[in-house]
Amino acid sequence: MRNYLHICKICSTFALEMIRFTTDDTAMPALDERQTGRWIRAVAAYYGFAVGNINYIFCSDERELAVNREFLGHDYYTDIITFDYSTAQTLNGDIFISLDTVRSNAEMVGVPFEQELNRILIHGILHLTGQGDKTPETKAEMTKKEEHALALL
Repeated sequence: MRNYLHICKICSTFALEMIRFTTDDTAMPALDERQTGRWIRAVAAYYGFAVGNINYIFCSDERELAVNREFLGHDYYTDIITFDYSTAQTLNGDIFISLDTVRSNAEMVGVPFEQELNRILIHGILHLTGQGDKTPETKAEMTKKEEHALALL
């Protein structure tokens, strides 16, 4: 009986810790989901959080704009929209990422697409940990934390 309870506890833990990568109107980017998931969990743990259910939804600029208009009342393009459902020390959320904007941002700053994608993946996690980026000070802190996280990858 004891082994059965232990296995059930493990199953429950796994069910509560899921990082999903899906697409909506675009192709899935080349991504090592297992390695990326470990990295995301490590960054979350560094900031004192566990990972609950995190859904990454990769989409086009047009889909991102539609989400921005419908749910946030914003009429502009963006690379990421993070919906935070976190509780206490567990990160939960839906993270919409426009691959079109990630691609154009990578070209603009002269970095490979994969590097910019990793930066924006972790940007969403940092938002879930409470890190903002609306003021020059919080934006600088966000960039510093992104660079630290990228170094861990």
